[in-house]
This record gives sequence, C-alpha cells and structure tokens, in this order.
Amino acid sequence: MAACRLALSALLFVIPISGHAFTVRVSIPSSPPSNAQPLSPTLLSFSIEADCWPDWVGVTSRNEFTYNALHNHAALTGKPPSIRVGGDSADRTTWSPQVLLYEDTFPPPTALTPYPEATSVIVGAAYYALSRFLPRGTNMIWGINFGADNATNAANIAGAIVRAFDTPVVRASGVALHRLEVGNEPDIYNFTGLRSGDWTPEMYVDQWTTNAGAVAQAADIRGRDGPLTFQGASFGTQQFTPREVFDLGLLDSDPGEAISVISQHRYSVISSCNGTAVSLEEFMSKEAVRSNLTIFVDDIAATKANGLGYILGETNSAACHGSPGVSNTAGAALWAIDYVLEAATLGIQEVYSHEGIGYTYNFVSVPTLSIPTLYALCPLTLCVEFQPIPLNRSTTDGSSIHPPQPAHIQPLYYAGLVVDTLVGSSGTAKIVELPVDADNVSGYAVFENGTLARAAFVNLQAWLSNSTGTRPSVHLELEYAGEGLNRKKTLLVQRLKLEHADDLGGLTWAGQSFETPDARPIGEVIQEQVVLGRGVDVSASEAIIVSC
Repeated sequence: MAACRLALSALLFVIPISGHAFTVRVSIPSSPPSNAQPLSPTLLSFSIEADCWPDWVGVTSRNEFTYNALHNHAALTGKPPSIRVGGDSADRTTWSPQVLLYEDTFPPPTALTPYPEATSVIVGAAYYALSRFLPRGTNMIWGINFGADNATNAANIAGAIVRAFDTPVVRASGVALHRLEVGNEPDIYNFTGLRSGDWTPEMYVDQWTTNAGAVAQAADIRGRDGPLTFQGASFGTQQFTPREVFDLGLLDSDPGEAISVISQHRYSVISSCNGTAVSLEEFMSKEAVRSNLTIFVDDIAATKANGLGYILGETNSAACHGSPGVSNTAGAALWAIDYVLEAATLGIQEVYSHEGIGYTYNFVSVPTLSIPTLYALCPLTLCVEFQPIPLNRSTTDGSSIHPPQPAHIQPLYYAGLVVDTLVGSSGTAKIVELPVDADNVSGYAVFENGTLARAAFVNLQAWLSNSTGTRPSVHLELEYAGEGLNRKKTLLVQRLKLEHADDLGGLTWAGQSFETPDARPIGEVIQEQVVLGRGVDVSASEAIIVSC
C-alpha cells in the first residue's frame, strides 16, 4: 500500500458512558520523529508451554489449525511469528535417549487450574524435530532446564536440539533455530521451590554461567554474532533485573558474551493466581497498560547500551493461565492491541504471547492429540492424559464439556491481525505513539520510508452487554497535510468490530471472521472509504486502522 502524508489533528475528551460522538483532534507528524522505533515483522510472536508443544504443532503431521493460524499472520507481515518453546515446564524437562518423543506427568485438574502444567517432562530426539511442522521462515527459541541446576542434563538437551535442527527434514522445512534460553523466570526460583530461600542475583550469575557454559559447548555457541546465541535473563519479576546482573559481570562471562537478546516477562494481572477477579473495565484501562510496561524503561535502556536486543519473552493478560471473563473476552483483544503497540514504542522488539492447552488467555485453542497416536509413540500410562477429542474440560472452571469443544479462535487472536496489519510487510516501518490526552483512547502512527503510512486508534472504553443508552463514540476530524489541504481526499478505514467487550466471540476484522473450523477467514474484506473532510467515528470498544 502506498504511503501517504496524513495529519490527524484533534482535541480528545474522556467519553461519558451515556454520551454521543465527541469531536477529537490529535497531531500526527508527517515524518517519523527522532523517537520513532523500528517495527519488527515478528513484533507479535508466541511462547508455547513446553508440555503443550506436541499438541500445538502436531506429531506425525502438522497441526493444520495451528499452521493456518500462524500463516494468517505471515500473510500480513511477510514473516511468520517467532516461536519460543519454554515456560515453567521447560525447567522440569529431562532428555533421555530411551524416549522417542516425550512422557509427561500432570497433576489433577482443579476448578482454578483446569489445565495444569506438567510436573515432569521427559523428552527424546523426536520432540525437537517437530519444529519442522511450523511455517517456513519461522525463527525459534528453545528453553533449556536450569531449574534442576544439572549442567549435564542442560548440555544433553542443547545437543538434542541442535542435532534435530541439523536433520534433513528440519533443514528442508525452512524453520531456523535462533536462540537458546537457559532457565525460565530464575529470579523466582526460591518461590517456585527450585532454589532455597536465600537465592540471590550473585548465585544466579554463578550457576547460570556454569550451566550455560555446558550448553554453549554442546551447541557450539561461539558469540553473540554467530548463527546461534543465548537469550538472557528471562526474569519473571523485578526481583532480579538485567541492570543488576550486568553489574555482576554476567555479560563478561564466556557464555554471557554469547547473549544477543535480553528477555523479561510480564503479566498484567497477578491476582488471577489465587482466583481473585479483576474487572474488565479496570483491565482495559489505558493507564493500566502503560503502568505495566513503563517499569521496563530502565532495563531497556541498559540492554541497548550494551548493544543487545530487548524483548518481552513471555507475557499475556493474567498470570496462571488467565482470568475467565477477562482474558477470554473481546475486550482483551483491544487491550492486546494497545499493549503490543505501546511496547513497540518503548523499544521492545518482540512481544511473545504465552500459550498452552486450555489456557483462558490463548489466542487460539488447538485440538489435543489422539490416544491411539500417543500410544503408538509412547505406550505408557503417562500419556493417556491426552484425549481423542479437542477439549473435554471447561477452560474456566474445569467442568466436563459435552460435546467436546473443537479447536477454535479466541478473541485475542484478532489483536494480532490488527497489529500485523499496522506493521505491514515493507520491512521499513517505524512507530510512534500519538500524544492523546484521554483516559480511554490510544493512537499510533506508522511510517514507511520516511513517510506516514498508517495510523491506528483504539477506543478502550468498555461497552458491555449490560451497558445502557447509546453506545458512545469518538469522532476524528482528519486534516491532510503535504500536498495541500485536499479535504476531498479518500482514505481507507478497517475496523475491529465487536458487539460488547465482554463477549467471548463474534468479532470481525475488516469484515472477516476467523472463527472457523480451520482458522481460515470467511467473508469479504471491507475497507470503508472515508472522505478526509468528513472524518471518521470510533465507537467504544472498537479499533480502526486508517491508511491511504
């Protein structure tokens, strides 16, 4: 799509719930300001819990639902999302030459955690070779067990990963191994029981150096400029920070010199772990989005001062697999658009949405493997947790589902479509947040080749199923600068539409629904033509992209 010089000027107001359309103005520069940040085509990427990996990708053949869902993103940016396999269960993973694929042990489900993580995962060589089923061009990050503090096991896992990616079938797939991550959220090992209560950053640096050194030798990692590097930190809280471990010499160690990217994790809601609810309105607030991200500003600066990349390597709405009535709603899609784009403006290169099986906050819910298939691969009773149907337990309370729920798209998936549409496929895009002085409306501008190309607006006001009166909206008066004030110029508008923020489905992006059995869109693409001088409305709980 050709770039354009578009200026939208406006005065923004907080919109009352019973109100009507207000005229708003926000100034958009015609060229990228000095603080504009590069946009990666893999800005929105995915983190997969290690014990869920075979379900997500497929075993004897690729999981077509997952493949299609990822390919939809690649069609918008020209590059599939990057995939990280890790999470808590990566720190419970052991490699064994006697296991063909994997064996895992799960605790019983509960109402609070209907789909718990495995307490033990034993993997063989075929586990890592499943990477071949991802879309061509996918870059991967694999997590390695640091929780056990067993350098031999860590080296065995690293060797198995590298050997898998060197097999003809994986090489032919075009899926590439980019980084290894030693440890998941090691800063809270004293909380998760993987270390004693006196666990310190100094102890972390010492033990990580030992384990990562063994991994580097097994995987032939030679430095941060090589084809395979380390992803460092992966801290889950601010208990340890990148700045702190930098000062302790992490980057000066032999394996530390091979760290190319620093990762931190963030979940916007933590109270979900004990079942405490948070209101959807509070969760969707513009202020909450920013307060959850600006805590990383100093770490981002320190990381980039050391010449390293910075990512959110695991993130999502609410910790402990999500919060029902929040994480699985249409409003969460609006939250995610604002969250990911705001992260990009802070210099965060990639944002990895964490996914599992049956998690409330999943972008997609994929079918589980069949019992016959798993018996053929690992004929042990440990494997029978997987059922011959997609999901037979509720993701919200663990109750039985009959008939089982098939693989399906969840509302958050639409956020990725909006984000990737804004990113585009030029490879030159840069982003800046627009200075919108309003409680519930966010704006972003994207530039390509030095010229304004697109703008996105997100109205975070929660319009709920029990809201009354007229649905509020914001009216944007658009002014075009650069080629004279041609107020007859036609712009194109795409909308993320939903009936209510607390709906669990029924969304459309640019007129299309992706809530189909195979994750492929249905419906005609709708791009509204808007005359510049007449402006455009953005309803409460709606997002739009405006382009030439």
